[in-house]
Amino acid sequence: MNTLDPLQRLRACRGFLLDMDGTIYVDEQIVPGALEFIRHLDATGRRYLFLTNNSAARAADYHARLERIGIRVPRAQVMTAGDATIGHLLTCTPYRSAFVLGTPALVAEFESNGIDTEAADPDCVVLGFDLTLTFARLERACTLLFAGKPYYATHPDRTCITTHGLIPDIGAIIAACHAVTGRSPKIIGKPEREIVDDALRRLGVSAEHTAMVGDQLDTDMTMARRADLSGVLVMSGETTEARLAAWPPAERPSLIVPDIGHLVDLLR
Repeated sequence: MNTLDPLQRLRACRGFLLDMDGTIYVDEQIVPGALEFIRHLDATGRRYLFLTNNSAARAADYHARLERIGIRVPRAQVMTAGDATIGHLLTCTPYRSAFVLGTPALVAEFESNGIDTEAADPDCVVLGFDLTLTFARLERACTLLFAGKPYYATHPDRTCITTHGLIPDIGAIIAACHAVTGRSPKIIGKPEREIVDDALRRLGVSAEHTAMVGDQLDTDMTMARRADLSGVLVMSGETTEARLAAWPPAERPSLIVPDIGHLVDLLR
């Protein structure tokens, strides 16, 4: 456990894991100060990786969104929970076919990495944030779960932030499958260790010298606490003052800022 004061530890960080929805942008609107923060990281030689639990699109799509709002980074600096799930299946399991309950973009990403999503008898079931969900596909997933297929979910988020408010995320789909089958999936994305280890490998910085900056208590900040990362909560996304006040005091992040732009002064 790191014994430095939270602010001292933040300033000592050489790497940053940056949530995207609610932290860097909301839909196509950049959060105030986000561009200045990225420029500060570049100017001070710190490494950073954009890390989103949102598995509705490909990492390439999120990379394109960053470019549209003025943040230009290499594609390799963007990672999704979908990426982490594919990596987990390929490196930690023998499964090479999956029924993917997800958007066409997520299904295509699995296919492009050599995982067959059209198999009549797939090795496993994977749930993603499916904005194209149909009853027929939900029924197919539950049928496979009743048959005992191994079961994964890209992430556990209950809501996703948009410019018009919060919408249901994958948590609603997981809850539906659990209500029918009584089964819960193995989660790969934040706050689980699988995505932390993958992200730190890509970042090339140890947990001790890495900060997680995000807007969610139950994913971003829980992951930071469990993995002994420096955790910074931004209030520009899904966490409200009421929710923060109701969060267990022992699990509350030590550093809380209105938005990511306020970190520039803290790092100086």
